[in-house]
Amino acid sequence: MSQVLTDRALGGHTLAYRIDGGGDEVGRCGFLFLGGFKSEMTGKKGEALAELARATRRRTLRFDYSGHGQSGGKFVDGTISAWLEQAIHMYLAHTRSKVVVIGSSMGGWLALLLARRLKLEDPLGHRRLAGLVLLAPASDMTQDLMWNKFDEPARKKLRETGLYHEPSSYAEPYEITAKLLADGEQHLLLRDGMQIDVPVRILQGTKDEEVPVSHAVKTFDAIGGDDVTLTYIKGADHRLSSPTQLKMICDTALNLADLVDGR
Repeated sequence: MSQVLTDRALGGHTLAYRIDGGGDEVGRCGFLFLGGFKSEMTGKKGEALAELARATRRRTLRFDYSGHGQSGGKFVDGTISAWLEQAIHMYLAHTRSKVVVIGSSMGGWLALLLARRLKLEDPLGHRRLAGLVLLAPASDMTQDLMWNKFDEPARKKLRETGLYHEPSSYAEPYEITAKLLADGEQHLLLRDGMQIDVPVRILQGTKDEEVPVSHAVKTFDAIGGDDVTLTYIKGADHRLSSPTQLKMICDTALNLADLVDGR
């Protein structure tokens, strides 16, 4: 496993990250992995991409958002704005070559927001963006997958205390804050859509209860571009972590990188 490095330059938080694969920053297309809500860079998908990086010598960056994994900060203080700024910072500070961004769940939403911000504010950074692989993308999740689905007792709890503990199928309850939901409204993209100028590959499990197939279709429809695909993985749940599913993720990312490199 690669060494844990730290970046202390952003918002007072210490961000933990790992770099795997090729040591030359300027070379073949590499990867950036953006994990999901309350996930860690050392999860199965992050580790699978790290193994791919070492096998193909493609420089690969993964990190923990503030309040996640080995990074500093409290989870309840996190917002989409903060985690997006961290993703953009890590992309610009720690990559030099072309990059395929792989975003899982919330990381899929952040990948789309990163692409939009780079296009508007950093043409050079945007030029290095080679493609997006979105794994059950939780686009607009604070509205569509949280507030709109919460029952009235949950909404009342948020209004009165600013915090709701949402049950989770995978771990301890998620701490959902009113601040997170309000901040998310600044980043909604499904209604108006967005143009993406690089290939986009969406992988979606048909048995995903957290981000249902219908939501993946909404994301697919919202993305304008001439190279956007949506692939269903029959029987897969939100984790997309079986050996077959992990291989599909890695193959999809590698195919995009090879395309960029003319292989």
